[in-house]
Amino acid sequence: MGERYPKLLFLLFSVVVAFILVAKRDFAPLQQILFSLGYLGTFFAGFLYAYSFTAILSTALFLLLAGEQNIFLAVFVAGIGAIIGDFLFFKLLRGSFSQELHRLSKEKLVVALGKPFHHFRRYALMVLAGIIISSPLPTEFGIAMFSSLKEMTTRRFLIVTYLLHTFGIFIILLIGKAL
Repeated sequence: MGERYPKLLFLLFSVVVAFILVAKRDFAPLQQILFSLGYLGTFFAGFLYAYSFTAILSTALFLLLAGEQNIFLAVFVAGIGAIIGDFLFFKLLRGSFSQELHRLSKEKLVVALGKPFHHFRRYALMVLAGIIISSPLPTEFGIAMFSSLKEMTTRRFLIVTYLLHTFGIFIILLIGKAL
């Protein structure tokens, strides 16, 4: 598998490494820096939310920031940070991952899993990508799904992912406010 899908394998590896790093580290110094930065720290946490390596850390920071900031302004600012991170990754995926994603879509297992959704493939892909992007799950997978859709223009991608991220961040901030 490594020879055929090196970028996707690296992406999966990065998710595992991110989990190990977040589970084993104390990020108190980073939290203090973000708190002192105010909404600039919220923007940075939003940027971190867009990547699998840092999504768990970002979620924890949002839970902590919820008690410190106006939720609506924090969602707006964090959403902008997340969309900038997504845009950078979207441009990278459109160019470098598209060949591997196309090759992966032809694999027997992927074809078999996709058969029940054949008529609704595009919509199922959009819904699954939307769920992944709005949650703290590795956003790269959702972006990869969106980037494989020919009708997903850059403008449409930016609008959709901004809305998805802000929804997900809003839910996290509400949970943080309730804690």
